[in-house]
Amino acid sequence: MTEAWGPEDGGRHSGPVRIRVPAKINLHLGVGALRPDGFHELTTVYHAISLFDELRASHGDTLALTMEGEGQGELALDETNLVIRAARALAAHARVPAYARLHLRKSIPLAGGLAGGSADAAATLLACDALWGTGLAREELAEIGAALGSDIPFLLHGGTALGTGHGEVISPVLARPTTWHWVVAIADGGLRTPDVYRELDRLRDHGQAPAALDTPDVLMAALRQRDPKVLGDALGNDLQAAAVSLRPELADVLQAGSKAGAVTGIVSGSGPSVVFLATDAARAEHLAQALTSAGVCREARTARGPMPGARIT
Repeated sequence: MTEAWGPEDGGRHSGPVRIRVPAKINLHLGVGALRPDGFHELTTVYHAISLFDELRASHGDTLALTMEGEGQGELALDETNLVIRAARALAAHARVPAYARLHLRKSIPLAGGLAGGSADAAATLLACDALWGTGLAREELAEIGAALGSDIPFLLHGGTALGTGHGEVISPVLARPTTWHWVVAIADGGLRTPDVYRELDRLRDHGQAPAALDTPDVLMAALRQRDPKVLGDALGNDLQAAAVSLRPELADVLQAGSKAGAVTGIVSGSGPSVVFLATDAARAEHLAQALTSAGVCREARTARGPMPGARIT
C-alpha cells in the first residue's frame, strides 16, 4: 500500500489529488509587434475569476484522460490536449514515468478567451507534482508551463497580475483587497486565438484597428481606487476589434450589456466571451438575467474576482 505522504513532504501522494483552477480575464491587453519567435509582445493585466474547472489525478499504469462537462465530445483527449502535454512535460522534467489517470470536470468554455485549456494544464502540473511527489516549487511548475502556454504561469498563481513578454512573465499586482463583480456572456462556438491575432495584424496593416493601448498604469491606479466606475473606464483590449471583425454579433452582446446597466463590457482575451463589470452582486445577477433574456449569448454567468490560482482541494 502506498504511503500517504503529502506533497509538502516531498513524498508521493497516495491520491487521488483534486485541483480546482479558475478562469482568467484580461483587464488590460496591449498587443505589440510580432516578434521573430512568432509571438506578439504583450502587456496584460490578468484577473482570475470564479469560473472553475476541476481535475482529479490518481495513480495508474499509463497516462489517460477522461472528462465531463463543457466540450465533452468536442475536446480531444489525446496527445494534443494540454492536460496530457503538461503531464508529459512535468514527467520529462522530473524524470519520472508519466503514469496517471486524469479526470477533468470542465465548466470553462472551450476557445472562449478565458484560458480554459491553460487552466487545465496548470491544474495538471500541480496535481501530478503532488501525485508523483516531484516536490517542485510553484515557480518551477510555472517555468514548465510557460513552454506550453502563455497563460499557464498566471493560472498557477491567480489573483491579479501584470503579464509581460508574451504573457508568461508574471508580477503580482498589489492593491487593497476588493471583490469585483462580473458577468460572463458565453458565445456559441469559440474563436481560435491565432486567428484573432492574425486578424489584428491584418486590421493594423490596413489602418482599421484602433491605436495600440498605452501602458497599464491607468488600470493599475483604478484597481487601487476600488471604484467600479473608475475601473470600468480603464479596461481595454487590443484584440477586441479583431474578435468583433471575425464575429460581428459580439457588437450586439456589448450593446445589450450596456443597455442592461453594465458599468462597461469588454471582449475577454481573444474572445468570443464578453465580460461585463457590475457595481455589485445584485446588479450582476440582474445583468446576467437580462443578457439571457435578450438571447445574445448561449449563457450568462456571474463571477467574482480576484480568485486564487490552481489549488488542491
